[in-house]
Amino acid sequence: MSDLRDPALYDALLLLSFGGPEGPDDVVPFLANVTRGRGIPEERLKEVGKHYFLFGGVSPINEQNRALLDALRKDFAEHGLDLPVYWGNRNWAPYLTDTLREMATAGHRRIAVLATSAYASYSGCRQYRENLAESLAVLEAEGLPVPRVDKLRHYFNHPGFVEPMADGVLAALADLPEDVRARAHLAFTTHSIPTSAADASGPEEAHGDGGAYVAQHLDVARVIVEAVRERTGIEYPWQLVYQSRSGAPHIPWLEPDICDHLEAVHGTGTPAVVMVPIGFVSDHMEVLYDLDTEATAKAAELGLPVRRSPTVGADPRFAAAVRELIMERTATERGRAVERCALGALGPGHDLCPVGCCPARTPKPAAAGADSPYA
Repeated sequence: MSDLRDPALYDALLLLSFGGPEGPDDVVPFLANVTRGRGIPEERLKEVGKHYFLFGGVSPINEQNRALLDALRKDFAEHGLDLPVYWGNRNWAPYLTDTLREMATAGHRRIAVLATSAYASYSGCRQYRENLAESLAVLEAEGLPVPRVDKLRHYFNHPGFVEPMADGVLAALADLPEDVRARAHLAFTTHSIPTSAADASGPEEAHGDGGAYVAQHLDVARVIVEAVRERTGIEYPWQLVYQSRSGAPHIPWLEPDICDHLEAVHGTGTPAVVMVPIGFVSDHMEVLYDLDTEATAKAAELGLPVRRSPTVGADPRFAAAVRELIMERTATERGRAVERCALGALGPGHDLCPVGCCPARTPKPAAAGADSPYA
């Protein structure tokens, strides 16, 4: 798609992310933003924030987003794509509403949006769309022009997202002791969510039995396992497992947890494990603590050699994939046929989230979908 350099449909790209604290004083206010409306007392927030305090109160996600911004701008410039890139967060500065206000004031009227979540789920897609609608409503109330926002499709199976992860698995395997390397187990990890949310993820026809959320992760894992087999000649045993569970213990969430899984595979004689965080775009706090700290400590307790493969982060191939997604969406919006890159069995996802996709427990307006109040 390198010959498609007509981004005139869009006049800016918005990188939309979760946000994170950048110092000890930020931790509790950040968590208050994350849990807004739930009535959680400050003392409980301090307890929840202990993971951040272990790392000086700094989440790596903001710095990683800055690196991705640099990678995107570099790739765009190298390929003649004159498209300014902005950044807004859901829960910390730079806040989404402030960024959209800046963009609207600068004259941007049609904005492509890249969310730092690759898969379908309420928290990974529709909630970002709700955040966009809330921010656009603020701009409208302030009398500012309301730009159109188009969220780029899910990219979980785009080659620019999958191939760097496959290379990371190969590097992690190569770092294991030679006497256990060929018999290692691959534990593909992603964020646990309530089973009810998983079952309702994706379009209505995908609902049930883990919904699109589980199906998409399983498909990516299979692609990576096959890529590793092609390079090593070994078909490694693997399983999709979960991490970072939160919430009331009586509510069912996706299982097994990574630490429980490490115990289980160790009990069957598995000599080594590579943890593969396919559910995460960058090495943010849930990777840094739940895998690099907590799960790695569990493995050490078991005497189980373990390695963790890297996330995609600011890999140049991912930046190129974002450019391709913008060009693809531009061509589609202009009614032109275009190749839609996707690996695995599921194919490329939809551009426009349909009605009933990843529904909220309490319905709210959501932008960038078939039910958007902002055309």
